Amino acid sequence: MGGEQPLSRLDALRFARRVVEQQAVRQLRLIDRWIADEERREIERLQGEEMRPGPPDWLIQYGLNRSNVDAVRAGDCWAAAKSGRCRPASRLQAIDALRGQVPPCIHCRPDTALGILD
Repeated sequence: MGGEQPLSRLDALRFARRVVEQQAVRQLRLIDRWIADEERREIERLQGEEMRPGPPDWLIQYGLNRSNVDAVRAGDCWAAAKSGRCRPASRLQAIDALRGQVPPCIHCRPDTALGILD
């Protein structure tokens, strides 16, 4: 009916090649999209790092009730990272706190770095 002839082996192989080629092109487009997305994310991450402000030079550690001042610390003090109760402070605020009898951190010794000797 209709005079259709069965596919020859050569026609079947050419058909298979076209199918594989189409699938490969589709997969390459998908991978290219993934690469573009990853490149965009990497650029955004780098821009975020560049825009992030640097660590503060000085920190003031507050007590559990958030009103008492417990210590003055240097901005890069390792113990400050563990406390979670520190806020950035200017050089003047750190000096004022030390002069106001707030104890300096025993690890980073901000009083020595600020030139305040008792």
